[in-house]
Amino acid sequence: MSLSSPPAARSLRRDLSLSAVVAGFVAVLVGFTSSVAIVFAAAQALGATSAQVVSWIWALGLGMAVTSIGLSLHYRQPVLTAWSTPGAALLAATTGIGLAEATGAFIVSSLLIVIVGWTGWFERLMGRIPQAIAAALLAGVLARFGLDAAGAAATAPLLVVSMALAFLLCRRLWPRQAVPVALVVGVVVAFGQGRLDLRQVDLQWASPLWTAPAFTLPGLLGVALPLFVVTMASQNLPGVAAQRAAGYDTPVSPPLVATGLVGVVLAPFGGYAFNLAAITAAICMGREAHEDPARRYVAAVAAGAFYLLAGLAGAAVVGLLLAFPRELVLAVAGLALLGTIGNGLAAALQDPTRRDAAALTFLVTLSGLSLAGIGSAFWGVVAGTIALLVQQWRSAGAH
Repeated sequence: MSLSSPPAARSLRRDLSLSAVVAGFVAVLVGFTSSVAIVFAAAQALGATSAQVVSWIWALGLGMAVTSIGLSLHYRQPVLTAWSTPGAALLAATTGIGLAEATGAFIVSSLLIVIVGWTGWFERLMGRIPQAIAAALLAGVLARFGLDAAGAAATAPLLVVSMALAFLLCRRLWPRQAVPVALVVGVVVAFGQGRLDLRQVDLQWASPLWTAPAFTLPGLLGVALPLFVVTMASQNLPGVAAQRAAGYDTPVSPPLVATGLVGVVLAPFGGYAFNLAAITAAICMGREAHEDPARRYVAAVAAGAFYLLAGLAGAAVVGLLLAFPRELVLAVAGLALLGTIGNGLAAALQDPTRRDAAALTFLVTLSGLSLAGIGSAFWGVVAGTIALLVQQWRSAGAH
């Protein structure tokens, strides 16, 4: 397996734009504020000290930065990575496993991701999923953020409505600046309401701490295998769907290998799992990042830079991101993803012969269903695929 050559040389300086940088910041803001508490809970459930929790943020920020920047610059396409949020939830519910055993399990799980990427198995599987199902999957994953944004108006009406009006006005006059302006309006309104809580900001650099791994059978069966399964099914699957729905043909296998290798290296410091992003990646792949799809990779590079800053500054940046009101984060995420949700639904429902299967995929994914520890993204694809198979079987029988 070899990495494909990047397209005709593009200049990062020439392609740089304010909208792309803001899209990258919004992606990191949404990613951190929506799930960093779960990461904290996961580390603490395994017996990590406060210093080790900071080391986890250092490792995760560094790993996401290296992979996001490196892959995006190599392919000149937006390739954004993330930590495994379902994996963190799984770890938070783990009992009887110490940090050393868990670290060994992280290494094994990452090695399994490397193997799946190297063999090309996952890429062949993704190639068999119809475009309508992939688009419906993405729309279902993202629609939850749209619903949450609308619901946030109940608890912070002035904040959310102000951001929505600013967004709609700019979409009419200055489309590329719609999200940045909405974010600025949200910060100003939140500050005026006294809702920016800066007390959590701790101005200090993060320090990595090594945890020697221990490889045990309970760690392998209870952590490594479940972590691998939920990361592939609940994270990498919708991550690839997001790329395809946005019109990018980024290879699947090499990025998987890259995230797996980075996971192996950073696991002893707290880098428990890295994968392709879906929700935050969609922010970097949409029109709000840039009108020209060929220049949207800058948003993923910018996100990588913010990831790096968050990792190095550790508690300080995390505290700063957590200072934003929850409603502001929900609103800016919903507004930034609005166009991508609409495009996903349009692509999913375009073909009448696959409309029922796509609608079923969308609804199951949106439901948040979780079975056997695997999230709704996987079950949405399963439901849609079964519906397609039944439909094709009936068509064949009729003929």
